[in-house]
Amino acid sequence: MTQETEAAGLTVDELAARAGVTVRTVRFYSTRGLLPPPAIGPRRVGRYGPEHLSRLALIEELQHQGLTLAAIERYVQQLPPGLSAEDHALHRALVATWVPDAEAEVSRAELERRAGRSLTDDDVARLAAMGVLERTPPDAGANGAGPGAGGGDAFRVDPAVLHLGVRLLDVPIRLETVLTAREVVQEHSRAVARELTRLFRDEVWEPFGEADPDPEQVETMKSLSAHMQPMVVQALVTAFQRSMKAELRASFPADRPEDRPAE
Repeated sequence: MTQETEAAGLTVDELAARAGVTVRTVRFYSTRGLLPPPAIGPRRVGRYGPEHLSRLALIEELQHQGLTLAAIERYVQQLPPGLSAEDHALHRALVATWVPDAEAEVSRAELERRAGRSLTDDDVARLAAMGVLERTPPDAGANGAGPGAGGGDAFRVDPAVLHLGVRLLDVPIRLETVLTAREVVQEHSRAVARELTRLFRDEVWEPFGEADPDPEQVETMKSLSAHMQPMVVQALVTAFQRSMKAELRASFPADRPEDRPAE
């Protein structure tokens, strides 16, 4: 899909195709209030934007987590109005954080279906460089019956970052810059994880004072750690978001003298 088509908005058929759902599903979600109403274009045709696509992705993620329709409705009702596609993506990332790592092996056609667009060989190479996917041997799969059977392209894909990687394909930034940014994030994420783990060990584990805790204590610690992880990630995301906004305001202040209109 071209940028012009994206800017003009999607029809309900195009939205459904991009999201991998049926038109009936889109209309059903709309009647339940799970999707914001579309913009009405010429000839009273509803037009949907990136925020609708991101909302559908969020709903899909909530379903994967096992939430019922009623629970999803309650979750969506608590979202602030006017969320952008980026805001929805952030919510989806937080929900997907607790999904166990589950790489999928897919064909080229399935990869493009999941990406919601056609992918050139250069696009695939960029996604591979970003660690989103890797090409697998043509005979991969059990008894040669997997996606690579028959000599077609087959890829091992990380579903958690596929949509992020696809969106980065359209960002006018050199691949080297994207990879450098990825290294920065990974380096500091590991440092934060190490420090938080040390604090958890010193404040929670060490007070037991036993070199060889019994199995019940181990299970208690695992349960406490699992309970704390969502809160820690939420705090990290919120802190990073606020820090990023502060850095951007400091780097690109709106009231710089050169930005003011001439009198």
